[in-house]
Amino acid sequence: MALSFDDLALLVEIVESGSFSQAAARRRWSQPQVSQRVAALEDQLGVQLFARHRRGATPTPACQTFLPSAQQALDAIEAGKLAVQGAPALPQVVLACVPSLTSLLFGPLLLKLADAPLEIRCTTDHSPVIMEKLLTGRAQLGFVLKCPAIAGIQLERLYSSPIVAVVRRGHPLARRSALNLADVANARLAPQFWGEGCDELIRMLRAHRRSDSAIHAIQPASAAIELALEHGFLTFMPEMAAARQLKLGNLVKLEIGDLPRWEWEAMVAWRSGKRPDAAKQRVLQAVRELVH
Repeated sequence: MALSFDDLALLVEIVESGSFSQAAARRRWSQPQVSQRVAALEDQLGVQLFARHRRGATPTPACQTFLPSAQQALDAIEAGKLAVQGAPALPQVVLACVPSLTSLLFGPLLLKLADAPLEIRCTTDHSPVIMEKLLTGRAQLGFVLKCPAIAGIQLERLYSSPIVAVVRRGHPLARRSALNLADVANARLAPQFWGEGCDELIRMLRAHRRSDSAIHAIQPASAAIELALEHGFLTFMPEMAAARQLKLGNLVKLEIGDLPRWEWEAMVAWRSGKRPDAAKQRVLQAVRELVH
């Protein structure tokens, strides 16, 4: 049975996009062309690869089982192309990270691995997309916020950080103690969006707010810090993300007695497999050492 590498690439594209029509648009094909190629591949393999529905296509368990082998075959072809073109022989490790973790991880990690015999490629995306990249082999390690487990993906907690309120040095609220949410609700507010807890916080603040002015929820952490430092906003964010500016004294943490205990939980994720990957393991070990 001869499988087309182009069909394997198409399979990966559909898994990544979750849609036959989007995969067709990438290739400037018609959707029937994609459907025909997938049907032919399913006939060759003797399994159904996708469950079709109105919102797109979901990979079946058989597809998830076949996917790593398909990606390995594509990777081997790409490695062969690079080899004959005289590309560097060093192994590459692709890291995918949610935007709010990049400043905390990428710089220190690259510095720690500066002399390691490997090359790192850094990308950013949302947690669900990163998990798909790990499944399809487009990334070797992913840094995500806590999310549901996926078959074939290992998840390891890096750290958890409480959500705190911060303002810049000299802000009127920085001189007060024993605050409550009612005391800060009418300030210029721009919490960093960290999940459902952020929406709940905004509802709690609006209950005390005397005007209908907007409460902005933004990402990444660097944008929230800039609004606090440069424009006088009060922001709620993971303490870890503000740690450097708090240490320098540029930001001040407010003690708010009725602020619920919310936490930001960062995870490292990777695809499990029988084949050892020394470069990936070296990076993973460096990540663990940085966290400790």
